Amino acid sequence: MKLAILSRSLRAYSTQRLRTAALDRGHQVKVLDTLRFGIDLSGLEPDLHFRGRPLSTYDAVLPRVGASVTYFGTAVVRQFEQMDVYTPNTANGIMNSRDKLRASQILSRHGIPMPATVLVRNRSEIPHAIEMVGGAPVVLKLLEGTQGIGVILAPEAKVAEAIVETLHGTNHQVLMQRFVRESKGTDVRALVVGDRVVAAMRRRATGEEFRSNVHRGGSVEAVDLDPAYAEIAVRSAHIMGLRVAGVDMLEGRDGPLVMEVNSSPGLQGIETATRLDVAGAVVDYIADQADFPDIDVRQRLAVSTGYGVAEIAVLAGSELVGRTIGDSGLREKDVQVLTLHRGTRVVPNPGATKVLEDGDRLLCFGRHESMRSLIPARRRRPKRVRRLPKEPIHDVVPEVPAGG
Repeated sequence: MKLAILSRSLRAYSTQRLRTAALDRGHQVKVLDTLRFGIDLSGLEPDLHFRGRPLSTYDAVLPRVGASVTYFGTAVVRQFEQMDVYTPNTANGIMNSRDKLRASQILSRHGIPMPATVLVRNRSEIPHAIEMVGGAPVVLKLLEGTQGIGVILAPEAKVAEAIVETLHGTNHQVLMQRFVRESKGTDVRALVVGDRVVAAMRRRATGEEFRSNVHRGGSVEAVDLDPAYAEIAVRSAHIMGLRVAGVDMLEGRDGPLVMEVNSSPGLQGIETATRLDVAGAVVDYIADQADFPDIDVRQRLAVSTGYGVAEIAVLAGSELVGRTIGDSGLREKDVQVLTLHRGTRVVPNPGATKVLEDGDRLLCFGRHESMRSLIPARRRRPKRVRRLPKEPIHDVVPEVPAGG
């Protein structure tokens, strides 16, 4: 295959290892500076220019987009996607992973275990937020940050208040998380490639430092990952829209707690600790998947008038419970089941004999009118704009302080 590696750091260990692994396997590979691209939207087909010239054809692209160029970098990746070039990490996946609040929202929606987390907007919310995450000490995180930058341990409530107030004064938004004492300054980094964890290491903070990042002087050691940790790591990466990712987990009392999903994981620490060819595993996976570029299913299928994609929940009392997909009447209604979600399992292209259970979720493509009757009714907004009332503004009632 012909592979493009998007990176601003040609001499970085990870970039060089990926390039070397591709060359050793007989692939053509180029390292391209992310900021030297031009996005061409003037023609009938999406195109890219590099250093002022039309870009040659590539089979796959591996983004190594730095945090400082996320916006433009993901725009370039998105253009590659529009050109049907395979990428293991989509633009949406990279964007999801870069925003800690967005990442937490997505993972929480899918039941991924995480330390208790609260977004703190105002100083008055801080005492309640501390209570919600289990009391001090607490960990404070900026929404955007890498390599442990912007992560602070506040040992007491008063210290947390002072730090949050200072950060708000510099227009930073802050996440507050429970401090997981039992992790004892260690975490586990699992390197996910495709549908498996290819390598894992335990990182340990040094001295009084609680952050175990290698860039902060932490030590590393290879670890045989428990299957429960591996399953959570792979699910977390896939949920975020990533097929190559570093998933950082704390070893909680009740099992893994996901801290972060990194879309551009460094390779030096994990290859040094495990002595495994992680870069080679990444290149092998891309070569195997290069014929299957990511497709925005909703975007492609929704162009048919009257048709679209919808998720149908099979709820208790529904006529679908206990029936097979073949006997459900969906096909007669011109509705096709693309995937079946049951708990944490996903069944792609389920057969006609699959029996539906309470709690199943069906990703379907079909006629809007047919699917509308299968989706629980929501309160609809009025279709017409109402007239302004005679008293458009009510008297403002003073807010009563909590406990007052």
